[in-house]
Amino acid sequence: MKFLLGEKLGMTQIFEDDGTVVPVSVIKVEPNFVVQEKTKEKDGYEAVQIGSGFKRKINKSKKGHLKNLNNLKFLKEFRIDKRHILSKTEVSDKKTSSPAEALPKTGDKIDVSVFVLGDTVKITGLSKGKGFAGVMKRYNFSGMPHSHGHHHVARHGGSIGQRFPQHTLKGMRMAGRTGGVKKTTRGLKIVRIDIENGLLAVRGAVPGNNGGHLVIQSQSR
Repeated sequence: MKFLLGEKLGMTQIFEDDGTVVPVSVIKVEPNFVVQEKTKEKDGYEAVQIGSGFKRKINKSKKGHLKNLNNLKFLKEFRIDKRHILSKTEVSDKKTSSPAEALPKTGDKIDVSVFVLGDTVKITGLSKGKGFAGVMKRYNFSGMPHSHGHHHVARHGGSIGQRFPQHTLKGMRMAGRTGGVKKTTRGLKIVRIDIENGLLAVRGAVPGNNGGHLVIQSQSR
């Protein structure tokens, strides 16, 4: 399993050799560091926690947790099982002969070199907040007829229930706060990798505003 923490820079386009225009999202990946290892014997499951970015001021509890590492801004835990053991090429500064020995250790650095061109990834981020929105914007409702007796209800959602059970059912799609939730986009293909500058370019759009935090994970299918 491959994983990284990055920051969305924005979208642009690149040109293939045959002239095809490819829309891409550019992601900045600063060096990621392994902060903590969790084992089945001690914690009940296998996982690693990695961090990225820099924060000038952090509280004492976080400073004690990070120990000798930098003041990392963004932390994320990833579960690991036997099917997702990192290969020896996935941790940039480890030179091991077997995949089992390549499990990341506390203090190890991970960068964009863990991925190769053509890898398919899933990217998780916080979607753009839209504020309070009606059903047409929030759920793509078509609205009501715009003529012949429909007065001031053109953008209404219509009925929200029936005579029985005399209350609105849970999950009814209605107006409300839109966006600002965790979203995952799957099936994104890596088309460019710039190891020197720590940049990834993936085909298509990724969730969130420019400058938003992203979690990048390999996807087997």
